[in-house]
Amino acid sequence: MLHHETSLYKNCLLCPRLCGADRESGQRGFCGETAALRISYAGLYNGEEPPIKGDGGSGAIFVSGCNVGCVFCQCFQVSQGNNLPSADPSPRAAIRTVDTAEFAELCLSLQEMGAENINIVTGSHAAPALVQGITAARAQGLAIPALWNSSGYEGAATLDLLKDCIDVYMPDLKTLDPAIGLKFSRSADYPEHAAAAILKMMQYRPLRFGPSLGKSGAQEVIHSGVIIRHLIIPGFLENTRQVIRWFAENCNAKDASGQSRALLSILAQYTPAQIPGVKTPIPNRCVSTAEYEAVLAMLDEFGITDGFCQELVTATKWLPDFSRQNPFPAGISVPVRG
Repeated sequence: MLHHETSLYKNCLLCPRLCGADRESGQRGFCGETAALRISYAGLYNGEEPPIKGDGGSGAIFVSGCNVGCVFCQCFQVSQGNNLPSADPSPRAAIRTVDTAEFAELCLSLQEMGAENINIVTGSHAAPALVQGITAARAQGLAIPALWNSSGYEGAATLDLLKDCIDVYMPDLKTLDPAIGLKFSRSADYPEHAAAAILKMMQYRPLRFGPSLGKSGAQEVIHSGVIIRHLIIPGFLENTRQVIRWFAENCNAKDASGQSRALLSILAQYTPAQIPGVKTPIPNRCVSTAEYEAVLAMLDEFGITDGFCQELVTATKWLPDFSRQNPFPAGISVPVRG
């Protein structure tokens, strides 16, 4: 069993939903999870931004469950697996429970494989156990950065737990419009909590880059800081404009050395994902070339020159399938050994 602080999972208030589930006793919260730490995949992943994947790849660990539950989530097998209808015939993710020692061993195995960092994907609802696992791995020789890859919908208790443990934050900023937050992410208060969390993350970790701490890296990688991700939703370009404006006003100012407070990463990979049981209508197409070019113009308009903009993606063949040993297309990911 995990020796986490019982009070943090009992009457759970870890995330802004404050669902109060007694996860310690086996009740599932909004996230779909009990107090057990469950993962669906661990491996080297080469689909992240250049300073994250570096030459060795990012050491991704996908945590089961999610405290947001976006209605078009491409990883719904993992993020919403416990909330899918029991009659759903689609393949289920291969999810397993790990304790602190096993999690630490995964981190060390990824480091041995040459990972540039430990990339914890969607772990907000499991923060106490994850902090314990990373701390145990550090005690056993983990030397690469720990990266928090999240929805941005963080609670104050979670951020306090992470402060001394996480080196790099990679939160989403999905929207600043409460109506869109409610429609697509089931949370009208998403904007206020995500914006507040990102401001605090920037206080915790200034941007810092350096040589690879993995095995083979010649490419400079991120050691500390915040990279904010935003997904373009087809037909909702004003939503993207609001996010870009907020970034320009809050994150784009440079210090004396010319370094920004954070970097912005624009994602164009929206693909209609039909999640079983979800009735909310979603845009049924990919981002158009005109929309993509309009977003590039917004970046110029607001003077954002540092960051990343994903190439326009209009195919579905790269979508992950977590029922397979390697959920990603060949060449993108290598499962952890053992």
